[in-house]
Amino acid sequence: MDAKMIWLFVFVILYWAYCIFWGIKGAMTAKTASDYFIAGRRLSLWVFVLAATATSFSGWTFMGHPGLIYRDGFQYAYASFYAITIPFTGVMFLKRQWMLGKRFGFVTPGEMMSHYLKSDLIRLLIIVVALCFSVPYLGLQLRASGFLFNVLTDGLLGVDVGMWLLSAVVFIYVASGGLRAVAYVDTVQCILLAGGIIAIGIIAIGYVGGWENLNQGIAALAQYDIDPSNTAGKVTPDGHSHYIAIPGVIQFVSSGPSAVGGAWTGMMVLTYMFALMGIHSSPAFTMWAFSNTDPRPFAPQQVWASAFGIGFILFFFTAFQGLGAHLLGADLGFMEAYPEHVNNVMQAGLGGKDLMESEGKQGMLVPQFIHLMADVAPWLVGLLSVCALAAMQSTGAAYMSTAGGMLTRDLLKHFLMPQASHAQQKFFGRLGVLIIVLAALVVATTSKDALVLLGGLAVAFGFQMWPSLMAVCYFPWFTRPALNLGLIAGIIAVICTETVGQSLGITAWGRWPLTMHSAGWGIFFNLGIVVLVSAVTQNSADMDHKMKFHGFLREHAALPDHKKGLIPVAWIITLVWFFFGIGPGAVIGNTIFGDPNDYATWIFGMPSIWAWQVLWWALGVFMMWFLAYKMEMSTVPTTEVQALYEDIGDHHEARETV
Repeated sequence: MDAKMIWLFVFVILYWAYCIFWGIKGAMTAKTASDYFIAGRRLSLWVFVLAATATSFSGWTFMGHPGLIYRDGFQYAYASFYAITIPFTGVMFLKRQWMLGKRFGFVTPGEMMSHYLKSDLIRLLIIVVALCFSVPYLGLQLRASGFLFNVLTDGLLGVDVGMWLLSAVVFIYVASGGLRAVAYVDTVQCILLAGGIIAIGIIAIGYVGGWENLNQGIAALAQYDIDPSNTAGKVTPDGHSHYIAIPGVIQFVSSGPSAVGGAWTGMMVLTYMFALMGIHSSPAFTMWAFSNTDPRPFAPQQVWASAFGIGFILFFFTAFQGLGAHLLGADLGFMEAYPEHVNNVMQAGLGGKDLMESEGKQGMLVPQFIHLMADVAPWLVGLLSVCALAAMQSTGAAYMSTAGGMLTRDLLKHFLMPQASHAQQKFFGRLGVLIIVLAALVVATTSKDALVLLGGLAVAFGFQMWPSLMAVCYFPWFTRPALNLGLIAGIIAVICTETVGQSLGITAWGRWPLTMHSAGWGIFFNLGIVVLVSAVTQNSADMDHKMKFHGFLREHAALPDHKKGLIPVAWIITLVWFFFGIGPGAVIGNTIFGDPNDYATWIFGMPSIWAWQVLWWALGVFMMWFLAYKMEMSTVPTTEVQALYEDIGDHHEARETV
């Protein structure tokens, strides 16, 4: 066994020992169901900041994101704005959900929505969303971890063997310790995730030869892309390389993936960001909100840890990886055309193949960077491997825990065993975690195609929770039948505009019609139906009931009078940022800081699109600060929230009171 393998197993064992320690400690601490499912509403500030950040940015950020920047260039790098749009959803909803959970003793989003709407149907629909989010999302993460260890152990561990082995450890600490164990493990996972991306980015830029070499190489890559002799090149309708320009505002094609010059039009970027906003609107993050002592951690997590910290890492270090790999031998065609720009260090690992012709295609990119350290610093191979493993497990663990809680509270306790004791709830919570893990593993093992199809639905389904959260947090005018019908319509629209819809025979318009992501189509039908049906289904008795919630929120979360003049400013800042930063207006970024086809005109020595993205990232951080702090959307309420019930599930009379 070589040094690389020894270090790999040393770091993995140390990491697993830490995970299992917190599983045991969490099990000893969890005396009640509330302790187990939402950490007794007592997560500390920095634990939540780090844990929520790790949960938001999964193994996809570590493993998948650089590979797609390699494949699609800076037009896909607009996806890095999810460092802002994911916590933007948290700014909108987390504080108000925490207040409702604290006030009325809610443990799951199903309890909150069903009591607010006086409907069990919405409770069941939320479980559907949670499972459709958790199982495929978890399956993708677990399979990716198995693939990673298959590559890094040179085939010693098969993909399926590695996946099941790694999953066993996650199950042990999640099922044992509940959300508290997940949170404390996630704190280390967050540090490993961020540190790993930075380290691999430094490795990439180091082998490329620095900033100037990188940008000169990108300029050469763009010229290679638009060269008529390059049959594999992609040219936008304006004649620019797809690596350094988006292909317009929208394309009227039957399917986004068939768009000219790449799929990432302004509308695709915007609606894809909608999909990723579904992470913080998913049912799991409602339970994360409930788990806090107060909202104090929300603003620093949303603004500084996520928007600023992760954003900086993605717009620089992940870009170094994705574009730098073309200059390191991963792209055989470019290396042949421009050998003077290539430091060929990757071919040893790729065995003479082009990266996109390897078994994992763009998914092989990060493992190849890690492999570069095998002879230079074998200990770093082990450490970076654990960083990747931690990134992939961080999100999966949270969704296992919260989905198990929803199955227990919203199905078993509500419908079958209303008198279930705390011990029984914890037992069935652990059983729920086991069921979810096994479902994810079975799908990932037996049907890789189904896993990919279902994985495309996960975040888009999560985003369909937006109208329901808008209702409970802001708009009492939205009615019960409208929200139920809207959520059903949104789920159907997502299915019909995703790959899974084509597999079911829905082929009239293909995937992502009009270069709009399925999340965008889902919310179009979802919110549209909510508004239309609400207009004709108003009920005074229901409105009086809902105003018990909204009256409480207005008393405790309303903006002070001296700041109400800032509301129009907040609207303008937000709409302008969404339009120009990640929407149709982003097309301006192709050329505003220089001609994409002429390196000599690049004002900042970097492609115009990259400079544009960095500019709007900085403005996005300002927007998040303005909303979270200045508009007090994520700060501690000035009036203390008094709890009516510690846990609504253990006080049946609360159903009549709320």
